[in-house]
Amino acid sequence: MENKEQEFTQLVREHKSTIYSVCYMFSKDSDEIDDLFQEILIRLWKGYDSFRAESDVRTWIYRVALNCCLNADKKRRQGGQRVPLSVDIDPFEDTNDRALQTKRLYARINQLGLVDRAIILLWLEGLSYEEIGAIMGISVKNVSFQLYRIKEELKKSHI
Repeated sequence: MENKEQEFTQLVREHKSTIYSVCYMFSKDSDEIDDLFQEILIRLWKGYDSFRAESDVRTWIYRVALNCCLNADKKRRQGGQRVPLSVDIDPFEDTNDRALQTKRLYARINQLGLVDRAIILLWLEGLSYEEIGAIMGISVKNVSFQLYRIKEELKKSHI
């Protein structure tokens, strides 16, 4: 049992930035991001014994993380509106051009639907079309089509 825990701990260490990237794409509230991260870890732990390594472990982690975030978003929408507390001042705000462009891009991405957000996130993370297709359960050709459509939609959006 101890060996399994060590393997899982190492897996989490290696892929925690991937998990946080998915969480961040679905929420900007730090408490909610932490909750999503914990929920994903629980689901990964519960499924760890049944992971058959038929796909890459990174693909499995993305799939679990995306499903968890999509389910949480669906529950949040059905359960009423959540009002987060916020401060109007961001002491860590970057004002350089690259940081502002990145913020604008993420603001545009957050206007997309959940599935489109997931697809573009995977693409931005550098996954191949084959990996994106495996995670999302769609064909490589459909990944290509969806990415083209999403990129066009992002070009047209104004923020």
